[in-house]
Amino acid sequence: MLNRLEMMRIFCVTAESSSFKEAAVRLGISPQAVTRAIKQLEQTVGEPLFYRNTRQMRITDFGVQLASRAKDMVSGIDALFTTANDQQDSSLAGTVRITAPVVIGRRFLLPVLSEIAARHPEIVIDLRLSDAITDAIEQQIDIGVRVGFLRDSSFVARSPAKVSFFSVGAPALIARVGKPKSIDDLLDMPTTGLVDSSTGRCWPWYFSDGHQFTPKATAFITDDAETELDLVLNGIGFAQVPGCLAIPLIHSGRLVTVLDEHQAPPWDLYVYRPQRGPVPTRTRLVYDRLLQTLGDAARFPVTL
Repeated sequence: MLNRLEMMRIFCVTAESSSFKEAAVRLGISPQAVTRAIKQLEQTVGEPLFYRNTRQMRITDFGVQLASRAKDMVSGIDALFTTANDQQDSSLAGTVRITAPVVIGRRFLLPVLSEIAARHPEIVIDLRLSDAITDAIEQQIDIGVRVGFLRDSSFVARSPAKVSFFSVGAPALIARVGKPKSIDDLLDMPTTGLVDSSTGRCWPWYFSDGHQFTPKATAFITDDAETELDLVLNGIGFAQVPGCLAIPLIHSGRLVTVLDEHQAPPWDLYVYRPQRGPVPTRTRLVYDRLLQTLGDAARFPVTL
């Protein structure tokens, strides 16, 4: 069943056409859809609107009067929505709420979001940094960034890059205790631990073939990834560090990789947004810029 506005729109176009077929072409629908709409409208108003046979179609006197009244009304309603859409497209004013892991947000998103804020002061950026998985719907998030899997398959998501994890140590630490030759060797070597704030336990290290390792001989434990990285650079212990942080330091010689033969496959990095109605221009702008930034290896390093 069509709503009354849609029936009246089809009727107005048909009233200006020589046939239902011509009206269908102008409307981009099938002739059968036009016929059904006209029949439904005739039943609604209780009057015939067209005289029609196999050879021709002619509008009735009642139809002429109805079309005359309806045309301006339908055009006015269409103009109202067109004006609203034009205003929406021409204005970026409003808030864009973003969630991201702490390190990725601080190091890689903040610079580009600062650029957007400076160029478009009418956009309010609301950035929430957390390594815990955020309920995007409950928190009214417009855009999210997440490493790994997404819990909700209804999200509109793209993966502009991947994140590898490198087991690393500082040259001074390796000079002191040597390199681990196997994953089990780590049990007797100093390591650092990064606490998962949602569980209170240290994140496991991930290796090939699904193997995991939970640090036991932790020399230092923290819940901040950048603090852990500083500890590793100071030679406190070995750690597993995401490539976006580790790669520049490996290239510079400040970190050395270990257990390369056991490196796990990289994880997908996603930029996503909940699929809920029209997307404001400001959200599309920020979404596209984040995809561009995280897909740029010069800004977000992916491989050695």
